Amino acid sequence: MERANVKVYPYRWVVLGAYMFINMTIQIQWLTFAPIRSAAVVYYGVSGQWIDFLSMSYMFVFLVLSIPASYIIDTYGIRVGLGLGAVLAGLSAVLKGVYADVFTVVVIGQIGLAASQPFILNAVTALSSRWFPLKERAMAAGFAALSQYIGIIAVMILTPMMIQVHYAGKVITEVSGIGTMLFIYGFVTLFSAVLSLILIRDKPPLPPEIETIQRHSFIKGMIHLFKQRNMVILIILFFLGLGMFNAISTMIDSICLSKGLNVGQSGMVGGIMLIGGVIGAVILPILSDKLRKRKIFLVICMIGMIPGITGLHLSAGYTGALISSFFLGFFVMSAGPIGFQYAAEVSFPTPESTSQGIILLAGQISGLIFVAGMGTPEGLNIFMYLFIGFSVLALGGSMLLGESPMLLDP
Repeated sequence: MERANVKVYPYRWVVLGAYMFINMTIQIQWLTFAPIRSAAVVYYGVSGQWIDFLSMSYMFVFLVLSIPASYIIDTYGIRVGLGLGAVLAGLSAVLKGVYADVFTVVVIGQIGLAASQPFILNAVTALSSRWFPLKERAMAAGFAALSQYIGIIAVMILTPMMIQVHYAGKVITEVSGIGTMLFIYGFVTLFSAVLSLILIRDKPPLPPEIETIQRHSFIKGMIHLFKQRNMVILIILFFLGLGMFNAISTMIDSICLSKGLNVGQSGMVGGIMLIGGVIGAVILPILSDKLRKRKIFLVICMIGMIPGITGLHLSAGYTGALISSFFLGFFVMSAGPIGFQYAAEVSFPTPESTSQGIILLAGQISGLIFVAGMGTPEGLNIFMYLFIGFSVLALGGSMLLGESPMLLDP
């Protein structure tokens, strides 16, 4: 009788596809200038710190809006919360693209895009739990993460190809093409926002799984969340792991320049890291669902993070940086979707967007701290060594986790 009240709808793939598209374009907008930092400094005639701010604004705004965004998604549903993010993203991206040559307007548009991000990112596990059965939820989160990585790959590889940089020796003298690049990105983002508003629905007529326990309210869920030992450990892991990924993604141009690599090579190093993440996000979450295991995969990801970060910092040339960045991307970035789903399971009946919002918030806080410390050549070197140590700490923390109670049930 109960099974008659449960149904898995094919339309879930349409919802997930529309979500992936807008998620991808938000990531493109986040790191637009990361692979061309030095060229953007010349184009706009501003300091490198101002160009860094364009990426860091996503982290600043996330600190303010992550919890309110989770509250709106939990209280009013995915369609309202994600729809608000889509409207903000579409309008801000067009503003940034149309007035691409006016740096003040670009900053305003970037802040608007940053405000849209938590409404989109924090909806991942809520969307998967409402539309997908338990056996597919890590996979759904993996595909959502895959769209993020595709967006970052696109920006790391395509952005340097879309601009023209002229040198006098090793000094950049002239830059063109940034306005056209931002215009194209702006209208692609607008298109993804319109599609998400049309196609994404809050939930299907019947749920994909039977739930005998009612979810907590937002406040009660927050209190419950911080009482869970596994959740507290996971927050620490995301503070370290996601913070390091955010910092490395933001500062990839500076990391590569410190090795003597050029703008095109730095874009490829960042792109290869994301390609590794794409492959990992496809393989590991699916295996996690199939084997009904979360902890072991999180431990494996933390193990793989150590040689990846070590090699990225200590490798002397272009080839070593490419190999290390692929290795780092495969393990670190595939940990995200597994961790999101694990958080939803160990903190249940806390609403899913609340648990996801908290762990993402932890990574944004640390990312800001790390990027601020990496603003000078000396700081960059110190923090890359610290990251090697943090990755060892993250491995130890992952070993303290317990398995998801939902997956232990027969």
